[in-house]
Amino acid sequence: MRFPHISRHGRITAFVKKATYLAQRKKFLVLLRETRTKSGLTQVALASRLLRDQTFVSKYETGERRLDILELRDVCRALGVDFKDFIRDLDTELR
Repeated sequence: MRFPHISRHGRITAFVKKATYLAQRKKFLVLLRETRTKSGLTQVALASRLLRDQTFVSKYETGERRLDILELRDVCRALGVDFKDFIRDLDTELR
């Protein structure tokens, strides 16, 4: 079997963008930002609650950095939002 994006030396020569997830990821980031602003917190205030720098919040809100599930749970707690409710809201947005 031949894979045109892999050279005969095993180097990947092309990258495939996962466009399917781009729209979903954008909705996730918008929901994160909206949840923070509805909670009445600035990035600085949220970062303080998380014991992190403001750049941590900025980077995940802009998509420069991804949150793992445990970090997302911590963010929800710091915002005073139930984690399960946040996930339900995200699921609704993605439908």
